[in-house]
Amino acid sequence: MNQLEQLKQYTTIVADTGDFQSIKAFAPQDATTNPSLILKAVQKDEYRPIMEKIAREHAGKSTGQIVDHLLVAFGTEILRIIPGRVSTETDARLSFDTEGSISKGRELIRLYEAAGISRERVLIKIASTWEGIRAAEVLEKDGIRCNLTLLFSLPQAIACADAKVQLISPFVGRIYDWYKKSTGTDYTGADDPGVQSVKRIYTYYRKFGYQTEVMGASFRNTSQIIELAGCDLLTISPELLQKLAESDAALTRKLDPEEAKNSDLEKLTLDEKTFRSMLNDDAMATEKLAEGIRAFCIDAVKLDKLIDALK
Repeated sequence: MNQLEQLKQYTTIVADTGDFQSIKAFAPQDATTNPSLILKAVQKDEYRPIMEKIAREHAGKSTGQIVDHLLVAFGTEILRIIPGRVSTETDARLSFDTEGSISKGRELIRLYEAAGISRERVLIKIASTWEGIRAAEVLEKDGIRCNLTLLFSLPQAIACADAKVQLISPFVGRIYDWYKKSTGTDYTGADDPGVQSVKRIYTYYRKFGYQTEVMGASFRNTSQIIELAGCDLLTISPELLQKLAESDAALTRKLDPEEAKNSDLEKLTLDEKTFRSMLNDDAMATEKLAEGIRAFCIDAVKLDKLIDALK
């Protein structure tokens, strides 16, 4: 049994890609997309016709509306391949706009339902800002499930769980990148700060009985993935899925809900002031959240320009 097969015994595997062929190859339960992955996909010869078709069919609509239709077209195709859910991201330019994020989430779900996809199979991805978490709280009450992304700290995770969001995506690799750059240390295994962050969040959730799912994301190597075996879900790039599939090394469960219940973590109560203060005190989380939003905004603009060129 290869490592990918072993990992599937403990953790739900999610493909982190907009590439249909990769999704077919690794048979994940769920799939995640984001503006960068969709931008990368539509620049490939095999996927560009999807963008051209959507632009033709919705020629009279605004660029933003056409992008929404494109995101849903990709999600719909992915859902033909996987048995579970697809994550579709709201516009990163709405990261500090609660009402705008709520409207965008509702619109994306409306388009999915018009395409015959039930809302239970879709997760709306929103950045884990205070405004994004408040938007997700409203959407969840509407029966629209959310995936809170760009998550780098325990306060963000706690605020998401208190808002009763369906799922969070704590980023492992980007935390590792920050600490490697700031300390010069190439962390491995259980010493990896990104791995430690997800373990702490998972432990906190299980100790205090939160239902929010934890999906580790943004991996740089298979060591990070192996150290999080047992996490609710892990979203993994095709390249790292391939490496896991090629290895027959033994893999054991590292995260266990029963062990988590015995941890000495203390419960925190967060209001907006406390959330912003704790996030501000964490230089890594503050920098990575801002950097991630900026990067997704840049790719959103690039995607807009590709659509505009077809109008």
